[in-house]
Amino acid sequence: MTNIRQRLALGLLATLLVAAAGCSESEPTTDGGQTQFRRLTEKQYRNTIGDVFGRSIVIAGRFDPLERIDGLLAVGASQATITPAGLERYEAMARSIALQVVDHRNRGMLVPCRPEVVGKPDPDCADRFFTTAGRFLFRRSLTDTERKRYINIAGTAADQLGDFYQGLAYGLAGMLVSPKFLFINERAEADPNGPGKFRLDGYSKAARLSFLLWNTTPDAELLDAAEAGLLDTIEGLEEQFDRMMASSRVEDGLRAFFEDMLEFERFETMEKDPIIYPAFTLQVAEDAREQTLRTITHLLLDEAVDYRDLFTSRQTFMSGALGLIYRVPVDNPSGWVSYEFPEHTPWAGIHTQLSFQALFSHPGKSSPTLRGKAVREQLLCQKVPEPPGDVDFSDFNNDAHAINKTARQRLDAHNAEPSCAGCHKIMDPIGLGMEQFDGAGQFRRVENDTVIDPSGELDGILFSDAASLGQALHDNPAAPACVTNRLYAYATGRSPESSERKWIGYLEEQFSRKDYRVAELLRQMILSEAFYRVTPPQLRSASAAAGNGVSPAQENTS
Repeated sequence: MTNIRQRLALGLLATLLVAAAGCSESEPTTDGGQTQFRRLTEKQYRNTIGDVFGRSIVIAGRFDPLERIDGLLAVGASQATITPAGLERYEAMARSIALQVVDHRNRGMLVPCRPEVVGKPDPDCADRFFTTAGRFLFRRSLTDTERKRYINIAGTAADQLGDFYQGLAYGLAGMLVSPKFLFINERAEADPNGPGKFRLDGYSKAARLSFLLWNTTPDAELLDAAEAGLLDTIEGLEEQFDRMMASSRVEDGLRAFFEDMLEFERFETMEKDPIIYPAFTLQVAEDAREQTLRTITHLLLDEAVDYRDLFTSRQTFMSGALGLIYRVPVDNPSGWVSYEFPEHTPWAGIHTQLSFQALFSHPGKSSPTLRGKAVREQLLCQKVPEPPGDVDFSDFNNDAHAINKTARQRLDAHNAEPSCAGCHKIMDPIGLGMEQFDGAGQFRRVENDTVIDPSGELDGILFSDAASLGQALHDNPAAPACVTNRLYAYATGRSPESSERKWIGYLEEQFSRKDYRVAELLRQMILSEAFYRVTPPQLRSASAAAGNGVSPAQENTS
């Protein structure tokens, strides 16, 4: 993390020098957007429990899936509900977690006091436990009413069961199924520096920072800063930002963001035909996902490279299982090693890695269309329309056809259909550049005994293969604009409002001026007043009355 700290310090110094010279460009103002009421993701739930009670706590259960909206599950989380079956699973997990916390093997570390009599209620000890644990679970200090409620639940259960710790478990289980834990509830307050304007309160700022940078609940120091009002000052925000960026935990936050942006939840349901691709095992799939995430975090955090270099860099990591697929030797087959693909090989950029190539293919064959669509939508934030429901795919799927032996030839025949041609023109010329990778991501030069032509075109830029496609992506202004927009939407749980577009454009400009360093983009965003600006409550109510999308749950908890 030394490089990050040095670059952040240099970035701050440069900003101060520009401001001192009177050359700084004023930041656009914004009206902000609605406060969000969004469900914890599975990883956020697990991280929170691990941070509060320790990594030895087993969390066994299945979580309701989130819907991907505007390219992100994080945005879908703001519109997510909990089904009756999902609530039952949450309750079962809550009981299991609570019983593990008060188990005789853990209670000495996790319960900050001992009851005077184990067989009876002890309100004082219960108060200490719920006050401490509840602050992290609810991401704020408990109110007196909340504290008394959980103390009473624990006391009643202890009376009936004759066991203080069993009573404590009942109270904790209730806390773990509360919407105040399961949902991140942002709250607004009047901004004393802007009459008529509203901002997130300190605890909401702390939660937004922590889930963005660490993908977990705020720690004690961040909550202390929120409670003391320090997050309402640029100095306080800067101190917490620098502290959190210097922690190794920032890797968890960056991984979570790119897992969402790259749709890595698809790995959970991805299938490959074991007869066609016998080398593609479950371990290969797991390692492929890990390889890309390690590559991204290493380049963006450890090396602090230009974001666009993700599409051209040959630096990566290799495991023994992946070495078999890439056909390269691995010095330590049982672990991970740093690796750099040689020049003039087809691997350069994360889009050429096994994760991308295998994920956006069919179980038994490659797919230029799926790959081109993924480049458009994930890396450039350009929505591709869904195909008509009555499309005839027989020409493309018939790869044994005597004439159309390659995907390029089959797509040419398929795209003769006028209803298909328009969309395929913006996908296929990209995906065909990656056709030297089969459906499992393995390199090949021929298909059906016919040499593959890997040339293509991206927005008027011609390229000769997948590696040179990476350079076209690197030079495409839509790529850094895309990650800027996605990062903001991910952090806020919503797509940018129209009133924020000018400010988002300002972020994009600053990203460019700071050589596209992601750490600098995070700094610019997090230290900005606009990042915490929210719509006044009365405007949200008017919007809801007009049917414009504020949920009752959001209104009732704001």
